[in-house]
Amino acid sequence: MSETRIGTTRLQRISRAYTETAVLYAALDLELFTHIARGATSLAALAEAMDVSLLNAERLLTCVLAMGLVERNGDTYHNAPDSARYLVSDAPAYAAPWMTFTRGDVPGWFRLTEILRDPAPPSTLGMYADLTVASARAYHAATYSIGMGAGRRFCREVDLTGRHRLLDLGGGSGAYSINAVQRFDGLRAVVLDLPPVIEVTREYLERHDVTDRIDTLAGDFTVTALPRDCDCAVMASNLPIYDAAAIRAVIARVHDALLPGGEFHLVGEMLDNDGAGPLDAAMWGMYEAVCGSAGRAHSIAECIGYLEAAGFVDVAEAVFVPGTLHRVSGVKRG
Repeated sequence: MSETRIGTTRLQRISRAYTETAVLYAALDLELFTHIARGATSLAALAEAMDVSLLNAERLLTCVLAMGLVERNGDTYHNAPDSARYLVSDAPAYAAPWMTFTRGDVPGWFRLTEILRDPAPPSTLGMYADLTVASARAYHAATYSIGMGAGRRFCREVDLTGRHRLLDLGGGSGAYSINAVQRFDGLRAVVLDLPPVIEVTREYLERHDVTDRIDTLAGDFTVTALPRDCDCAVMASNLPIYDAAAIRAVIARVHDALLPGGEFHLVGEMLDNDGAGPLDAAMWGMYEAVCGSAGRAHSIAECIGYLEAAGFVDVAEAVFVPGTLHRVSGVKRG
């Protein structure tokens, strides 16, 4: 029986994974996918539209073909289905700002060894400690579209019928609250986020004409007094920013503030209980090292434990976005 040969192919792939990121960024900068959607479907037409040489257009197309971002029929190129939906600039679901919003962190990732060896204690909020209105606006310009999609998904999966007021912790653009008050009659909401973020939140609430149904509260949900008239709460996509002690304390504060019978939903990048993935959750935990925060990746079991320790009952977990986000929920006793 022959032995399985162990080679370096997988390791080489990982060692050069950054090159795929660079190619994607370049294709977005040059609007490759948008030009294809608008009819520039030959090599020559794309070179002209992108204002690059035929050689460099060929190099770029060869890479995006190999990455599966573009497909070819003879001498004609067309976008792969996900590229057509998310990477064409005038498409309704255009998500390039989200795909590139961590681009500025690339140098930090290549300093990771130095960062991991740094003995200085991390801060509680990391990069968010120095947030300004301008940086918050740029951040949410990148994350808004993906946040609205997540908000719609949440409202399809979680029935808030009969609930009166939603507490949206770290709600950012207000995407979850906007979708919730639009879907569920009689529901109001309050978005609690850092003061610079709340300035931007109000802009999105005005855009969606929901300022009469959604209030804002400027503060830090780890220390700011929480409203005590809410019967439902959500904390979405900020889980890795904090360590276990901070998350445990926040959830305990939410339990204390919710009305009896109120429900809480924790949505975030969670590790499987064996800690071996998914990779996206692991990397968001590592991202907090790059950002200088004390955050880390949390497992599903840990998150369940946080809710149970706070006193929530009927604690349950469910996949939210496969391979990316999980949802853990519980109810405060009536």
